[in-house]
Amino acid sequence: EALLGRGTSAAAVAIGGTVATVATSSPGVAAVAAVPPGKGEARGDCAVSPSFGGNPGNGYVLRCAPCLRVSSPSSKITHSGDVRVGGAVVVEDQPDVSAVLSAYNQQGDPTLYEEYYSGLKHFIECSLDCHRAELSQLFYPLFVHMYLELVYNQHESEAKSFFERFHGDQECYYQDDLRVLSSLTKKEHMKGNETMLDFRTSKFVLRISRDSYQLLKRHLQEKQNNQIWNIVQEHLYIDIFDGMPRSKQQIDAMVGSLAGEAKREANKAKVFFGLLKEPEFDVPLDDEDEEGENEEGKPKKKKPKKDNVGSKSKKQDPNAPPQNRIPLPELKDSDKLDKVMNMKEAARRVRLGPECLPSICFYTFLNAYQGLTAVDITDDSSMIVGGFADSTVRVWSVTPKKLRSVKTAADLSLIDKESDDVLERIMDEKTASELKILYGHSGPVYGTSFSPDRNYLLSCSEDGTVRLWSLQTFTCLVGYKGHNYPVWDTQFSPYGYYFVSGGHDRVARLWATDHYQPLRIFAGHLADVTCTRFHPNSNYIATGSADRTIRLWDVLNGNCVRIFTGHKGPIHSLAFSPNGRFLATGATDGRVLLWDIGHGLMVGELKGHTDTIYALRFSRDGEILASGSMDNTVRLWDAVKAFEDLETDDFTTATGHINLPENSQDLLLGTYMTKSTPVVHLHFTRRNLLLAAGAYSSQ
Repeated sequence: EALLGRGTSAAAVAIGGTVATVATSSPGVAAVAAVPPGKGEARGDCAVSPSFGGNPGNGYVLRCAPCLRVSSPSSKITHSGDVRVGGAVVVEDQPDVSAVLSAYNQQGDPTLYEEYYSGLKHFIECSLDCHRAELSQLFYPLFVHMYLELVYNQHESEAKSFFERFHGDQECYYQDDLRVLSSLTKKEHMKGNETMLDFRTSKFVLRISRDSYQLLKRHLQEKQNNQIWNIVQEHLYIDIFDGMPRSKQQIDAMVGSLAGEAKREANKAKVFFGLLKEPEFDVPLDDEDEEGENEEGKPKKKKPKKDNVGSKSKKQDPNAPPQNRIPLPELKDSDKLDKVMNMKEAARRVRLGPECLPSICFYTFLNAYQGLTAVDITDDSSMIVGGFADSTVRVWSVTPKKLRSVKTAADLSLIDKESDDVLERIMDEKTASELKILYGHSGPVYGTSFSPDRNYLLSCSEDGTVRLWSLQTFTCLVGYKGHNYPVWDTQFSPYGYYFVSGGHDRVARLWATDHYQPLRIFAGHLADVTCTRFHPNSNYIATGSADRTIRLWDVLNGNCVRIFTGHKGPIHSLAFSPNGRFLATGATDGRVLLWDIGHGLMVGELKGHTDTIYALRFSRDGEILASGSMDNTVRLWDAVKAFEDLETDDFTTATGHINLPENSQDLLLGTYMTKSTPVVHLHFTRRNLLLAAGAYSSQ
């Protein structure tokens, strides 16, 4: 799959003529805000500079720095200040390559490295069960740093022997990282290798209870094992919590990302996850009577339904952001009309649940030799778009109504503009067809997104551009250039006007359709941004990355407000629940993880898929979560049951302890296999019919 071989690089952002490189590790997150949305022209000119060479396909890069720390009274700073408790503020800087590597000069006796490591290993394996699981987290970061130290100081044979002896002890989910590490056998290799710099410059975060930490500290001081203690001090960030040590199962659920776990501090900011109040307008009842086919019961049933919707929206959701927190476009008449249609459809919506599963309609792309790389379906399910590896974007009508372009200017001048059916008359019947092909990109198209009003379409490509297409004329209106590398995903805001893109430069960008520069640049991921999603209230954006983390960004100020770790491979799908409280994420590890956005906690893990999950979607009322995978299956999960009775008390939130149910099979409602079609997109219609799409693969 073209989608899987994603490498990385660094981003330099030029603002007002000065160039500042934006790249950070997970401890401190940088964001560059060009100008508030809707306040005139964005002034930032974004360019992406190539990074320090290295292996383009390795999928990782992180660039952050030897930290400059500002302590607060509650923080305790020891030595270089990386074992801290409390609210230390971390400010990160761009490292100088030689300075980064020179830290490996402080070395011990190379022949004793194996002894040091095996001594610590023996101590941890002989410690009490309750501490063993926590302290075992040290194995991987210590192994990497000790190996790199040996290589840097040109003890090549000792490094090789050290690697061969201990690499088999590491957790299986670090195998890809270890493969890259094994290719670094000489000092010269390190200078150009991004993965090495990533590891050297980011602080690996470990979350350990105070008792386990004291045990480790005492052991290292008694043994006078300065070499390991120096590495702990220099390269690790130990997030200490008071309370019971975590179990192996709890730790395994949360670790696996490129830089360890997220610090608890990273998920403390307030997030307005509630929905915005719906604008009020009258629903014309005569239409309902007609549609009700003169059955008196139907309009009467629907009328209270409409009032309920109205009364719900009159009460402001306590968790919702202020209505004017970010400028949103005003509703046009056509949008109001569409909302009325939506309400009518909602009145006929099927209530789903374990006893009432949705029907699934699968759109298979046959003979797609161009290589299908992206799919999207309009909200009203009238059109489907495919992005292809041959750089084309193809739009199909999936209703009997064909796709038509607007007439030429000469023909339009002959039309009576006052007539009721003017919108029909301006369409040129001669252009009617089921399929329109849009040409313009010069590389595979990796992401597509319809605007909520169905007038526009976004596509993003390997050529580094995002294009905006008109669905009235089927032509390209704008090419947005900001990423200098492949753009993996793009998505319209649920309110239109804004959209987000994420790419190989490890940065996500927020755009407005009428600005040719991005309004916000979200920097902080340590590898490619592989997927992007707007929160239903449009105030937040979620991004998934090849660094195996998910971040939630605030559109207003560009800050990172949540970092979720737990996946063991690059993230490829994201879905917010319709009420805005929860986020579901899918990755190459075949797991779907569920997150409580308000508390910043993982609350569920759905196991069953055997390959990458490329599609996730909640049903319209949030009762069911559908997941689609490269294993050629669609699975349906009971979302109501998954989110009920959540333990989100103060203790859970303070320590980050989570108790996931042992077996997610009781949440699985159904598995539906295709013959040989990987599932790349899912969509619930307004009446809760599930549409799925993918390209048939003959192998």
